[in-house]
Amino acid sequence: MVDRTFSVHAKPLHRVIPSEVEGSTGAAVSQRRQKTLHRVITSEVEGSPLFASDSHREIYWRQSGCALVSPRAEPVLSAVEGLGRDDKGKGWRPPRDKALSRRSSEGTVTRTPSFSLRRPVLAAVVCVLLVLGGVGTVQAQDDAFDTSTRNVTKRGTTSADFLAIPIGARATAMGNAVTALVGDATSIYWNPSGLAQMTDVGFAGEYAEWLVEIDFNFVAIVAPTRWGTFGLGITSMRVPEMEVTTVELQDGTGETFTAGSYALALSYGRALTDRFALGGSVKLINERIWNSSATGVAFDVGTQFVTPFRGIRLGAAISNFGTKLQLGGDDLLTRVDIDPNNGGNNESNRALLRTDRFDMPLTMRIGLAGEVFESAGSRLTLAVEAVNPNNSEQYVNLGAEVGLLNGLVLFRGGYSELLLDDSLRSFTLGAGLHYRFAPLDFTVDYAFEKNEFFSDVNRFTFSVQF
Repeated sequence: MVDRTFSVHAKPLHRVIPSEVEGSTGAAVSQRRQKTLHRVITSEVEGSPLFASDSHREIYWRQSGCALVSPRAEPVLSAVEGLGRDDKGKGWRPPRDKALSRRSSEGTVTRTPSFSLRRPVLAAVVCVLLVLGGVGTVQAQDDAFDTSTRNVTKRGTTSADFLAIPIGARATAMGNAVTALVGDATSIYWNPSGLAQMTDVGFAGEYAEWLVEIDFNFVAIVAPTRWGTFGLGITSMRVPEMEVTTVELQDGTGETFTAGSYALALSYGRALTDRFALGGSVKLINERIWNSSATGVAFDVGTQFVTPFRGIRLGAAISNFGTKLQLGGDDLLTRVDIDPNNGGNNESNRALLRTDRFDMPLTMRIGLAGEVFESAGSRLTLAVEAVNPNNSEQYVNLGAEVGLLNGLVLFRGGYSELLLDDSLRSFTLGAGLHYRFAPLDFTVDYAFEKNEFFSDVNRFTFSVQF
């Protein structure tokens, strides 16, 4: 007689170990397969809520449900879900007389302990609570990790950071939110497509005493042609002469050194339609300190578009896309002993220190600008700009400009690096005087820039078109 001890409850085990009990509809398997079944369940899913016994070939629900959280027990759990289901898999059907009936090979009928749903339900609730507790622990660990690492930023990870210093008193006074409206010689820095707005030859120069007595200067010349507008700009930042000091001679060795950063830009802008302009720049960049220097090449590209909606202007620019900079020079020469553990060898081998290569401050700007108020001889222009640099988090710039007496007198204000944690800049103010005296067109601009951790900066820009 075929033993069908678990004709109802053993059927789901077919999904647990299909290779061992494939095709079986009950617990009528050979002694060898039964041992295999016992070995797989006890060794591979040890601690699971199922347990197989060779001697009795009975399956009990364990008191502890903690094994439910084991990933390896998932196949067995799928089998457990089928315990007590009818042959068609529809709903729970408690065994006859709330007990598992068993028929032996001699034809006698025995009783096994009744199968109750209270214990599995209780075990499942306990396991759900354990899982939720584990998720809460993991989340707490993630929060602690975020707290311990949130101060790690991208700042100080690029070279040639002088390229991020704004150019022009007008742009500075408007919070550096001028990508969409710039149209003078400073377009070489902000958005080369702005050169297309110039119809006359122009010159611009700026002087600013930057932080800690660093001199910052910019000069540019622009020439419109029938093929488009060309511009040449030079940016210079120089550090005052300083004394050379060492650990042994902290009062100075008697030598002095200087440091500086320079950028030469050749730009081009052209209006493709009466509303759309495109431009680009190629820049040669050099940074030096004493007898060492680094040189690289970078590119800028920008566009401006005048929308048909009340003349609102859209501008976008990508700056400083180029090669990495690596410092090299005579200052990196040194003398080393390549084998300090052995005496008598050459202790003055000449060696050259190799420095790392660093990216340039790649920056993307997208801005909007437009006149929100215009009257006879007066106007109010607002501008907003989103900035995404590779050496800092994203931030927003805001700016405003009021023109009076047909643009003769200009007042400006703005806020830089809005939404940026620990920002260096904040609010800006400025004014300008624009006077036309044929055939010359003069503009003098002033800007005050508030700095959070350093002294405030005053900037002056002078430009002329003829």
